[in-house]
Amino acid sequence: MKILLLGEYSNVHWTLACALRKLGHEVCVVSNGDEWKGYPADISLIRKPGRWGAITYLYKVLRLLPKLRGYDVVQLINPVHFIDLKAERGIRIYDYLRQHNKRVFLGAFGYDYYLVHDSVVRRTLRYCDFYTPTQEVHHEWNTANEHDWLHTFKKEANIHIAETCDGIISGLYEYDVAYRPYFPEKTTFIPFPIELEHTETEIRIPRRQGQKIRFFIGIQRHRTALKGTDIMLRALERIVADYPDRAEMIKAESVPFNQYKEMMRSSDVLLDQIYSYTPAMNALLAMSQGLILVGGGEEENYAILGEDELRPIINVQPDEEDVYRQLEQLVLHPERIDQLKRDSITYIRRHHDSIKVAKRYLEAWNKA
Repeated sequence: MKILLLGEYSNVHWTLACALRKLGHEVCVVSNGDEWKGYPADISLIRKPGRWGAITYLYKVLRLLPKLRGYDVVQLINPVHFIDLKAERGIRIYDYLRQHNKRVFLGAFGYDYYLVHDSVVRRTLRYCDFYTPTQEVHHEWNTANEHDWLHTFKKEANIHIAETCDGIISGLYEYDVAYRPYFPEKTTFIPFPIELEHTETEIRIPRRQGQKIRFFIGIQRHRTALKGTDIMLRALERIVADYPDRAEMIKAESVPFNQYKEMMRSSDVLLDQIYSYTPAMNALLAMSQGLILVGGGEEENYAILGEDELRPIINVQPDEEDVYRQLEQLVLHPERIDQLKRDSITYIRRHHDSIKVAKRYLEAWNKA
């Protein structure tokens, strides 16, 4: 099968492409590397700032279009951000892809009209990036996302693509519940893919007796409030201050993906995405390396996976005190750590092995 993957979020498409190639398929990834994160792509399509950057980028896209024809499957990472053009222009690219390829699929992998509408209007979840059980979550990113997806042409573009594409692939529980009420026959849930770099026996899980627990947290400058990282950071800083002989913090601030991975590997615990019901790519990658996740691990996440045994994630509510209590329990009971690490690895191998995931994609694409 000849497959084109357009756009990138947190290495989803590149990881999927690598697995599909191992299964014998021809795959091309076209993306901007998810901006500063610098993920790989077969064709790098990066837009430079300014008016001249916009002109040269559009020229590159127009020259590239003839090469984006004749694919059995095209998948967009997002209804707008699969390409760095305004939605009014991006929709024309989508229509071109529909005309010149067999099937086009939409990825429900991040912010879009249906997710924001579910968060702001329908409010089907107990909490999300926009609200908690006790308060609204106000910051500039939420304001911008609400405006962009509910009150600009992005909304119309998203609806048009969702209604006319051949299928919608949701990567997390939250994205699935946003799309499924509107497109029950068209929406397919497939977990995010993680490349298994080591065999289970190659991942060492040493006892931590007498050693500090190493807590890892990633910070995006100017965006710490977006995923509740500000709340998690405050709780972690308190833990390190209260238990300096038992806990230490490793903080990665807006670093490239390869450097991020190296910093993460030396840690025991990852703090990630307080407003999420489910772990996303960074958290899943950490778990595959034997780190314990403190973040989104609600029962809905396990249910959509069909997992009724493992519970490796330290689930936290969007509340600083709850995060502190959960971290404190790890510090006070380090005997739990080795088993949680083993369960994390088993969880990833059971549900997120990129080869297994790629086979599910092939099944979904062929059914459409």
